Amino acid sequence: MTMRDPSATSSTLPFALVCLLAFGGRSVRGEELQRLDGARLVEHAANDGDSFHVKAGERDLVVRLYFVDCCETEASTDSDARRVREQMRYFGLPDAPRTLHFGSVAKAFTAKVLSQPFTVHTAFARALGRSATPRVYAMVTTAAGEDLASLLVKSGLARARGVGREMPDGTSRDEQTERLCDMQDAAMLKRVGVWAEANPERLAELRAAERAEERELDAFMGRQAAPVAAGTAPQPLDVNRATREQLAAIPGMRTEWIDAIIAGRPHARIEDLLRVKGIGPKTLEKLRPYVMIADPR
Repeated sequence: MTMRDPSATSSTLPFALVCLLAFGGRSVRGEELQRLDGARLVEHAANDGDSFHVKAGERDLVVRLYFVDCCETEASTDSDARRVREQMRYFGLPDAPRTLHFGSVAKAFTAKVLSQPFTVHTAFARALGRSATPRVYAMVTTAAGEDLASLLVKSGLARARGVGREMPDGTSRDEQTERLCDMQDAAMLKRVGVWAEANPERLAELRAAERAEERELDAFMGRQAAPVAAGTAPQPLDVNRATREQLAAIPGMRTEWIDAIIAGRPHARIEDLLRVKGIGPKTLEKLRPYVMIADPR
């Protein structure tokens, strides 16, 4: 689930540009947004700040907000623990417990803001996750007419990062990204929410450690990749059936991608891997010779 954060690549980059890079150009397109009015939050143990169960008419949905990422509320798996560590380093927090604390604060904030009926805008594009009910990407407009993702960023309870698309009012994905980056910049300066405990002295050090571990993992994965004989094509793996060890042998494959690929099964087509954070069109083309979707017949 974790994606390397480009915001730490250079302290001289303008913060808005850093945010645009963090989004990686990923956009979920295709179907038109549908508007679901009168939606209500459903209390559920798996709810958090940016992902929660919703009842909209006869529909039961698990919504994953576009554009933002809140801290985790628990770390029950290795993948969760790695994600919490990455978030801790991004925000410059002292330890994992404080990171989880702010995840719980964001969860409570969302529950309070959505205590009155709200509107969901979604094209039902699937978002990866462990929920038994598939998660779908969506924007949420509160009863007061405010965008929930924007409120979370303004309050210092989320970072501007993730999958995006054109907004319901026609605002482009790039413009919305810019707006959220500006809001995040303001929240940092005001030291609100998670930014109140960010350690500016250690932030660069922590992010550098994250990058170093990513490079180390890349090198390790490259050394462990199964060699391909010259002049021969690799035997592609069925991503719906391959074991974790088999996927790990693919050149350039990362542990967090493997977690997301397995969590998102079954995949209908190879392009579904674009939903995995960190896998863009160029990366997919590098992986394509090594993966396939077996004919279900």
